[in-house]
Amino acid sequence: MLNVGIISAWHVHANGYAKEIAESGKARIAAVWDEDPRRGKPWAEQRGAEFIEDYDAFLARKDITAVVCNSPTTMHPELIGKAVAARKDVFTEKLLATTTADCETLCKAIEAAGITFTISLPLLPTPRVLYVKQLIDNGLLGKVTGARFRRSHSGVSDHWLPDYWFDVSKTGGGAMMDLGAHPVYILSFLFGEPKRVSGMMTSPYSTSSDENAIAVVEFKNGVLGTCETAFVTLGVPDLLEVYGTEGSVFVHGSSVLVSQRALAGLGVKEVEPASLPEGKKSPIMQFVDACVDGTGTPKHLGTAAALSMTKIIEASYISSKTGKYVEF
Repeated sequence: MLNVGIISAWHVHANGYAKEIAESGKARIAAVWDEDPRRGKPWAEQRGAEFIEDYDAFLARKDITAVVCNSPTTMHPELIGKAVAARKDVFTEKLLATTTADCETLCKAIEAAGITFTISLPLLPTPRVLYVKQLIDNGLLGKVTGARFRRSHSGVSDHWLPDYWFDVSKTGGGAMMDLGAHPVYILSFLFGEPKRVSGMMTSPYSTSSDENAIAVVEFKNGVLGTCETAFVTLGVPDLLEVYGTEGSVFVHGSSVLVSQRALAGLGVKEVEPASLPEGKKSPIMQFVDACVDGTGTPKHLGTAAALSMTKIIEASYISSKTGKYVEF
């Protein structure tokens, strides 16, 4: 049985990760540390775990070999840095760090330590995303020239996001830092390294962080990708569209449609695929399996993905502030 330590219950996904661990049959939550003991202690008690108030003492537990970090994003460099130094395997909520400099430092430490590291990119293992990846890699869309991904919700406009979600000293940013991570890591997974980024952000409800954001990324392979996100839109499913010279694919929520020259000559004919590839386990379960089986960092969920995501998101904030694109 893998003994897991939980680093903070701050993040909204902490409960979900705890549930998956408890139901895995392979791991259990052995101890919890939280920067706010008033939250952490009852959270630990609810899960039958020990609460440890001192972080160094928490990391010193020899029986805990893996940790799951749900802390405020701006605390990641210190907390994850110490966990890596203690040779703990690390699963973290995104982003790994809010700045490229901090992210590079953490990535170097992770690689040097040789630990199992996993960052939560929950849409990567889904059948729809894997299907789009197959189309691109097999050349079935021809030369891909453009793509877009949108993830948004009404957390600000419908007033259901918690107040602490707007504390930039903890979150590092707003919509782009949070939901914007999804379009960034999806398009990076599909198209590789970025060449330059242009960002634009607004706050129509005047919170202390960005509420509506777009980043346009030129990837090194020439694809132009649009990363769209917002806290101020209602009823929008995830939207992924990829455009090529021989066809395009449109993923709207659970619907997948493909148009290809081979299907309709020069005309446009959108069809549903006969089947989708089998999805993979969630990132947290891939992490648990990797720790138990000793197979190392899961593919596409390691430091390279973490660093690329931070680079693009940091650049989008710099671009929005300066009015200039950022070139790598």
